[in-house]
Amino acid sequence: MLTLVSTPIGNLGDISQRALETLKNADLVISEDTRKTGFLLKHFDIRKPQLSFREDNEQRVLPKILELLRAGKTVALVTDAGTPAVSDPGFILVRSAIAEGLALTAIPGPTALIMAVILSGLPVNSFTFRGFAPHKGGPRRRFLELDAQSPHTLIFYESPYRLQVFLEDALVVYGDRPAAVANDLTKLFESVQRGSLSELIEWVKANPPRGEYCVVIAGKEEPPVEKKPRRNKYENTAPDGHGE
Repeated sequence: MLTLVSTPIGNLGDISQRALETLKNADLVISEDTRKTGFLLKHFDIRKPQLSFREDNEQRVLPKILELLRAGKTVALVTDAGTPAVSDPGFILVRSAIAEGLALTAIPGPTALIMAVILSGLPVNSFTFRGFAPHKGGPRRRFLELDAQSPHTLIFYESPYRLQVFLEDALVVYGDRPAAVANDLTKLFESVQRGSLSELIEWVKANPPRGEYCVVIAGKEEPPVEKKPRRNKYENTAPDGHGE
C-alpha cells in the first residue's frame, strides 16, 4: 500500500501517533529531500531506507516505486513539511497508483494553507488554494487575473525572493484588498501580518523576507444591491398625482 503521511510544518510535536506508526512500519520512505526527512526520522528514532522523489527525477524513479507497490511493499510518501501531493511531485505518484489500481490511503495532519487562512481573519467559508504563482512577471499577472472576479478568499504559496513582487502584482490585479502574510507557522517566530496589500508591501520592504510564505487575499466583494424606495401600500393617490 502507498500511504501519504502528513508531517509537521515546523513544530515536531505536531506529528500524529498514526503518522509515527506508519513510518515505523513502512518498507520504504519516499520524500523530496531525504536530508530533511532524515532529520525527522532520526528525531523519532525511526530507521528506514529512503528514496528521493523530486521534480527532476520523478520520471526515472516512478517505475521503481510502482514496482515495489506491485510486489506488496508498504511505501510511505512524505513531503519536506506538511501534507504530501500538495504543490509537490507526490501528485504524480498518486495518479499513477490510482491508474494501476494500487491501494493507497493518507494519514491527515498539518498543512500550512489551512493554518494560514484560519489565522488571516479573512472569510473561511469558501476559499481557493492557488499554490505557487509563476516566477516571471507577465505569466504571474495572467495567473492572478484568473481569479480577479472570484468572491472566494485566495491562498498562495510564495518564496522569500519573490514575495514583494508577488504582492505588487496582486495589488495591480486585485486592487488594495485586505490580505495576510503568514510565515514560520508553528515555529518559535511564527508571524501573521494583516492589512491591505499596499500596507503589506511596505511591511515587506522594511522586513526582509525569510523562509516560505502563505499569502491570503480577500475575494472580490459583490457591489451592494441598490434598493428601490418602496411605496406605502396605504398611500391613496388621486389620478392627478395629488392625494385626496
